[in-house]
Amino acid sequence: MATYAVNPDAVAHARRLIDARQYVLDSDWSEVQPDAEAQNAYLERHSWEDYANWHLGLTEGANEGTKARHAFVYGDLRRVHRTGLIACVYRASEWRHKEVELAAHDLLQHLDQVSG
Repeated sequence: MATYAVNPDAVAHARRLIDARQYVLDSDWSEVQPDAEAQNAYLERHSWEDYANWHLGLTEGANEGTKARHAFVYGDLRRVHRTGLIACVYRASEWRHKEVELAAHDLLQHLDQVSG
């Protein structure tokens, strides 16, 4: 099983977006989660660093500059989705990636506090 480190830049990016009210509170994550085509289109216009900012986890041992390096996407590459954070909490919890789970949980709590 892969192991993941928390991506602190992604956590900070998500927090900035939440504070700027760049979020969606109610969405169907399976419909809005970026698919491979959306990710490729994003990478054509943005850097790997920008892409990494949308992923709360970094796959340990995976090469930089690859999609395999990035895990636990939390938004649609424009805004944070509450359902995306919930999915990150759930998936990280399911596979016992505690640090990622807690980072996603903290962001979810912050989003709920900011959105009232």
